[in-house]
Amino acid sequence: MLRVAVVGSGPSGVYTAQSLVQLEPGVVVDVLDRLPCPYGLVRYGVAPDHEKIKSLQNNLRAVLEHGRVRFLGGVLVGPGGLPAARLRELYDAVVYCVGAATDRHLGIPGEELPGSWSATEFVSWYSAHPDSTADGFVLGARAAVVIGVGNVAVDVTRILARGTAELSRTDIPQAALTALAASGVTDIHMVGRRGPSQARFTTKELRELGGLPDTEVTVDPAELALDPGCLDLSALPAGQRRNVEALRTWAHPPTRDTPRRIHLRFFLRPVELLADTGHVGAVRFERTAPDGQGGVVGTGQFEEIEAQLVLRSVGYRGVPLDGLPFDAAQGTVPHRAGRVVREGRTVPGEYVAGWIKRGPTGVIGTNRPDAKETVTSLLADASTLVAKELSEDPLTVLRAEGVEPVEWDGWEAIERAEAELGASLGRGGVVKLPDWDALLAAVRGAHT
Repeated sequence: MLRVAVVGSGPSGVYTAQSLVQLEPGVVVDVLDRLPCPYGLVRYGVAPDHEKIKSLQNNLRAVLEHGRVRFLGGVLVGPGGLPAARLRELYDAVVYCVGAATDRHLGIPGEELPGSWSATEFVSWYSAHPDSTADGFVLGARAAVVIGVGNVAVDVTRILARGTAELSRTDIPQAALTALAASGVTDIHMVGRRGPSQARFTTKELRELGGLPDTEVTVDPAELALDPGCLDLSALPAGQRRNVEALRTWAHPPTRDTPRRIHLRFFLRPVELLADTGHVGAVRFERTAPDGQGGVVGTGQFEEIEAQLVLRSVGYRGVPLDGLPFDAAQGTVPHRAGRVVREGRTVPGEYVAGWIKRGPTGVIGTNRPDAKETVTSLLADASTLVAKELSEDPLTVLRAEGVEPVEWDGWEAIERAEAELGASLGRGGVVKLPDWDALLAAVRGAHT
């Protein structure tokens, strides 16, 4: 029997477990997560109003309920928790599927002013991530600037503009719903340093902005005209062409006759966040222009946009893992087809999948072939891996060493508690528990 630990229960981790049990009948898999809840970014990264994408949890659930797969939540691997070396002793192989845990910074003056946040912090807040301690995002804000033009930027822009009547039907935590209901934000500027044809959002996400009630979306026609890619749409790839076509429908000045306005801006590079009585009050941008090689150059012309709330959405980055090599330039663990590489040599028994393997690229479905490649490598090493003798069931060992994992029945107790919370608030569906205390109280309730 081959016993494998998968660290991380997001899509890459669950797809890794799925490939293992599909391809090898003699394998058993423990999926470990430091959180008591499974599903990773599907639970804590997908926007609450994207219910179709969130329904992917049903597919992930089927894997975690497989007879040879076991979910062990609340298990921290690394400093302050279970040492990676100890984990390696308990299993024939370990696959790390931990994603990219931090966000990139702008590196400009004023970035640390109150009112300046990462989009990751904002998403964690409205997704009820138990580590989230930030709040007050929209308090006192009239205008917001979202720096970035990817799907996460579109998500946070949409949530800022979304009416609470629609959000109340989702699983958004009550505190976030209450704060957004009281928000005075009327203008949201989503800003990219390059042109419309180079934006990273998908057309489906982009078009959702145009469907928001009581919200006007505008694009500066001059910024469309500045982009060479917008002049001949036939030369653009299909996705970029559809984006530009959607943007053209909004190419007009704002009319100011709607409660909220979304301004999609391009060819602006942030150079400084400006303070107003100790709080961010505006963002200073330099106008850029195409350099003829797919990039942009500064023009020396500047523009300031008022904002009491600034959210940067310029990408994610992996962080070093305890006991594993790390490529600081790429933010990934060095590997060959998923096998961890130490000092130029692969290490049988240690593997990576997902963003920590390839970087923060692709969509949720990209993790499936990525995981299969890693699992193929692992199974090719199987004869070597099972040569070592394992002790008793790792769960028994963990408990003996003072680790009390949250098993599947504990997660089901959290689900019941969230359904009960939604009913008590009259919200009609589940409402996420807001913090560690509430989650662990629900788990304890299942065992009393």
